[in-house]
Amino acid sequence: MTLIVHTPDSDAVAASRLADYLGWLDVRGQAPTTDARDYAALHAWSIADDTPFWDTLWDYLGVVGERGGAPAVDRNTLPGARWFTDARLNYAENLLAPAWQGRADKTALVCLSEGRARETHTYGELLAAVAAFEAWLRAHGVGEGDRVAGVVAHTAEPIIAMLACASIGAIWASASPDFGVSGLVDRFAQIEPRVLVTVDAYIYGGKRFDRLERIEALTAAMPSIAAVVVIENTDEPADLSGQAGTTRWREAIASAEQGQRAAFTRGAFDRPVAILFSSGTTGKPKCIVHGAGGMLLQHGKEHVLHGDIRSDDVFFYFTTCGWMMWNWQVSGLATGATLVTYDGNPGTPDLDALWAMAEREGVTHFGTSAKWLAACRNGDLSPGSRHDLSALRVVFSTGSPLLDVDYDWFYETVGGHVLLGSISGGTDIVSSFVGCVPSLPVRRGEIQARLLGADVAAFDDHGQALSGDKGELVCRKPLPSMPVAFWNDPDGARYHAAYFERFPGVWAHGDYIRFTPSGGAIIHGRSDATLNVGGVRIGTAEIYRQIEPMSEIADCLVAAQGGGDDDRMMMFVVLAGQATLDEALIARIKRRLKTEASPRHVPAHILAVSALPYTRSGKKVEVAVARILNGQTVDNTEALVNPEALAAIETVLQEAGLLGSAL
Repeated sequence: MTLIVHTPDSDAVAASRLADYLGWLDVRGQAPTTDARDYAALHAWSIADDTPFWDTLWDYLGVVGERGGAPAVDRNTLPGARWFTDARLNYAENLLAPAWQGRADKTALVCLSEGRARETHTYGELLAAVAAFEAWLRAHGVGEGDRVAGVVAHTAEPIIAMLACASIGAIWASASPDFGVSGLVDRFAQIEPRVLVTVDAYIYGGKRFDRLERIEALTAAMPSIAAVVVIENTDEPADLSGQAGTTRWREAIASAEQGQRAAFTRGAFDRPVAILFSSGTTGKPKCIVHGAGGMLLQHGKEHVLHGDIRSDDVFFYFTTCGWMMWNWQVSGLATGATLVTYDGNPGTPDLDALWAMAEREGVTHFGTSAKWLAACRNGDLSPGSRHDLSALRVVFSTGSPLLDVDYDWFYETVGGHVLLGSISGGTDIVSSFVGCVPSLPVRRGEIQARLLGADVAAFDDHGQALSGDKGELVCRKPLPSMPVAFWNDPDGARYHAAYFERFPGVWAHGDYIRFTPSGGAIIHGRSDATLNVGGVRIGTAEIYRQIEPMSEIADCLVAAQGGGDDDRMMMFVVLAGQATLDEALIARIKRRLKTEASPRHVPAHILAVSALPYTRSGKKVEVAVARILNGQTVDNTEALVNPEALAAIETVLQEAGLLGSAL
């Protein structure tokens, strides 16, 4: 049995929103169990064919809108299931409900930035700003179904813009301002936005990056853009005198009539509210359309029942506006909590900065990536001894599998009272399949459990569920946040091909996973990056768990050269400090993999590189490296934060005589 590194306090479990939900169900005569620790019984009930789970969730979360008389889901089949077909609701109305539910003066946003002074916005102020920007959008011809694109930083303005779009039924799509023009055009040109909202500049790591010069290129490439709004994103605003036809954000907000009210026009449960984009490392990004009700209900479930977020909490997530975690955090407004946003480098002036921020702002829920936690460990940080983190209850981690050693570091240095909530899902469902549960123990190296309502399993190649073995992560029943559609996919062919071709009637997510006897889950990497060595499938995360904790290794990536039943595994390492990839270190790496994993986990070649390629949301791109190894082109390097790393890897392979060489 895996080592338990955290056991929730009995009083904390009893006070959790999950326990409150069970008590609420019990009063209604619907509770499958009254013990929050009996999570297996609750989960089984939540995925049963005749379960009222989603109906109860609508009521328990207090969704604002007309529920209607239709069943929660019209059929438990994939694809094609439809949710709450009689319902009428508005996403923005639900997120801003605290403003007229007695909490208008409650702080909704605390906005922190390298380039601007600290800002706060109450729920009442947020509501007024949304109404004002909605009026500006209407004045410029934006209506239901129109698209608005944002090249924006994680500040208050994009949250206001997205909610203003949602209020009138327009569709919001955003990307971070570090994208190049071609990367932005690859995404936004597909959806033909009517309005562009962009920052004038941003500051990262103390360096200013101006972005005004891109407006002309973007509007020229996308003639659908009829208006441009510019957010002054630093304390030293850029000169807009040469930007004809643009409107300053503050002028757009100020142009609204005094007392302007948001419309909050209600629409169908699945009315599109946001378009998110796949990473696009092997082609143009997919435009994934998400519905208002699906995001609202799924995020509410994850925030309230799994994350234990309450109205008096302070919820921070380090994310960009091009990552799904931005949408996930913004939905947290529906809980009435205070959201903390941050625009800048999380390592400026040093890695301790965000922990200091957590103490200063009284953060109760802290969201980050596994990569950043590993960086804190490698930096020998001890946040719990340097800062008062007594308010902190949950740390969410996603983006990649969390290493075993990072669980150890966390509970040794951050605090034993905190739930380390590793969560895993994706842009495709703008939420998670597996994640944290406040009533369960945390086991080293494991995600705690399947989430409520998610009928997920590991399938073998023949579509049979596995017990205790690695397989493809699948979902056998609909979830409300599965995409409404792909953009420009009228017959649903691309949508079907993306998720349902491999196992008909079952969502195949693309992750390689194992479920443990305790009910937990271990992600072994992306299934499209899985290695096949001697006929045995090996997940890349299995190798990273062994190698990345080595003191000589700062980062590691493996990819396959070849195909069929016997790939040749190549390992690329970024060395730490003054370490050298000599024969002794190579021997230690191979010995560690052979003894701690298996002989098949030992790579054929180990090469040192200066950096590894990552997407802008912090994910390694093994598939792009594999394409280089196999003589293929990488079609869309704009998806990468450091595309030069791919060119450097190709050079190293050429110098080693390994590019295109025979197996």
